[in-house]
Amino acid sequence: MAVVRMHRFRVARADLENLLAQRRTLIDGIRLANPGLTETRLTRLEDGTYLDTWRWDRAENMLAAIAAAQGVPLVDATEALMLEASALTGEIIDENP
Repeated sequence: MAVVRMHRFRVARADLENLLAQRRTLIDGIRLANPGLTETRLTRLEDGTYLDTWRWDRAENMLAAIAAAQGVPLVDATEALMLEASALTGEIIDENP
């Protein structure tokens, strides 16, 4: 069953372009190593925070990617740009595309 991993964070205005570039590189690398990443979406919310939603085909693929990302310099550098970051994981139980 499909799952999503959502990260909510703030980013300094001066760091936004760098974060976007690093995020694109990370997504490309993760998709090469793990084709279970089916969709990503970054949303700027009205309160100025960002919600980064990554959809995975299965929880196992998401967990494998999270484990593989530990200690990767680009992951650490990208996370360092995120202020007040939090993450949630959820199982998709209904959708209407």
